[in-house]
Parts: sequence; structure tokens; C-alpha cells
Amino acid sequence: SQASTSVACDGKQLYVNFFSHGQARTSALDLDGRIVWTTKICDYVPHQGYGSSPAIYGPLVIVSADNKKGGAIAGLNREDGEVIWRHDRPKMPNYSSPSIVTANGKDQLIFTGCELVSSFDPLTGEKLWEIEGATTECVTTTPTDGKHVVSSGGYPKNHVAAIVADGSGKIAWENTTRVYVPSMFVKDGYLYAVTDAGVATCWNAASGKEMWKGRLGGTFSSSPVLVGERIYATNEEGKTFVYGCDPNEFKLLATNQLGDDVFATPTFVGGRIYTRVVVKKNGQRQE
Repeated sequence: SQASTSVACDGKQLYVNFFSHGQARTSALDLDGRIVWTTKICDYVPHQGYGSSPAIYGPLVIVSADNKKGGAIAGLNREDGEVIWRHDRPKMPNYSSPSIVTANGKDQLIFTGCELVSSFDPLTGEKLWEIEGATTECVTTTPTDGKHVVSSGGYPKNHVAAIVADGSGKIAWENTTRVYVPSMFVKDGYLYAVTDAGVATCWNAASGKEMWKGRLGGTFSSSPVLVGERIYATNEEGKTFVYGCDPNEFKLLATNQLGDDVFATPTFVGGRIYTRVVVKKNGQRQE
């Protein structure tokens, strides 16, 4: 659908990105659903839909909209939608969201795709460093172990790469694993991922050493989620796999079936799980 992005909330307003009438736009809504402001990010030419979600940082909401016409990444004032800073982007399709991480001792806004890995000061928009890398099209949110940021992509090539986050341009390690759509996460120095083809993997985040692989099965679009010491990963057929977050072994703990199609990542909050699923009745999709 055209509603692929996640909503951000600061407790007072909701922020959402949409493609509409040839433009990528960000809107703020109050908690009763009334639109407070709408700001154009850039003109937008759809390729495979619009997938970039907003990120909140200080007084700003940071948004992006890479596309074949030439996109942008920008920091908007959360109060009124005013553009505080903005950078034009290459004329390439891309789907990744802005990721704010603490790496090399400071907050960095990391943005991957369009054959670049870019770092900005999230408050001012100052470009801290940029290297050629990643691939043309990326989807995932960028994780960090505090020293490296990890990019992944699937078109035109598959890759997972750990880039030293000090501006040196050094790539600590890289492999050709296809982690194109599901995002990864780091815990205690280890990088956990689920490939699009349904293989759970754990690497040493600093060295890239593979610790283990475990086949889950199915195709994955949603991302694995860490809850306590357990990882929850849901495939497109609605099966959720629960396994331990342990770098020493892969141990499957449970499987659960809910719905017939699942593309969204479940949200865990307040002791509950919120998940968006499709149930098919008489051959018709019902969400």
C-alpha cells in the first residue's frame, strides 16, 4: 500500500510521511488526529513506493525522500514544519530511513543508499563525513556498536558492511549476505539479523566473524525485535519465531501463527504486542 512508513510521536504530536500528488510530504497531527502542519520535502517519482519514516531529534523531525527525480533529507521544526536544514540527494530510488545513533562519541545522523553512506549533525545538518558505499537501494535502519555503523542493501548487489564511524572512510568488514528489507540490531557487541530468505544470523559487530546461523523459513519483510533476552521475528506468512539473543548458539524457543500475510514489524509496549496482519476471507485481504 502507499502507507508503508512508520509514524513517529513525541507525546504531543504525530509525524508521518506520505507521497501525494507528485510530492513527498511530512505532516504533523495532534493527538486527536487534526493536521497541525504539512511541509513538502521534495518532488517525488515513485519506483517501488515510498518507505522512509520520520525520526525525532531534539526540536526537529528529520525526514527524507530519495527518488529518481532527485530527493532530499531535511530537518523540520516540530512546532510549525519550517525547514531548518536541507540537503539535496542523488537522482536514484532509495527507501531507507534516517537513523540517529551515538557513534565515535557523538550523535550522528546516518543515511544510507544512493551508493553513499552519509553522516550529518542531526541538529544543524552539517555533513560530518560521507563515503561511497552501500548500494543504490537500501531499506534498513542503520545500527551501531558505538564504533561502527552497519549498512545493508540488496540492489544492485547484496551487502552487509561495518563502516568505522570516525570519518576515516575505513570499512572494517563486509560480506555479501542479503539483508535487504529487515533491519538489524546490535546487542553487547554482536550484530543480529534475519535475511530476506529467512535465515537468522549473528556476527561479531567489530570483526564480522559469523557466530551462528539458524534457518527460520519463509520470506521476511518485517524486522526482528529484541525483547529482554528474546528475539521475535515474523515472516510474510504470519509465522513468528521466538529465539534466544545469545551469540554462542541459536536456540529456537517457540513459533506462533497469526494472520495470513504480515509485512509490518510488531511493536512491543506496555507488556503488549501490537501487530498489523492480513486475514484472508473468501480470498479477500482484510487487515
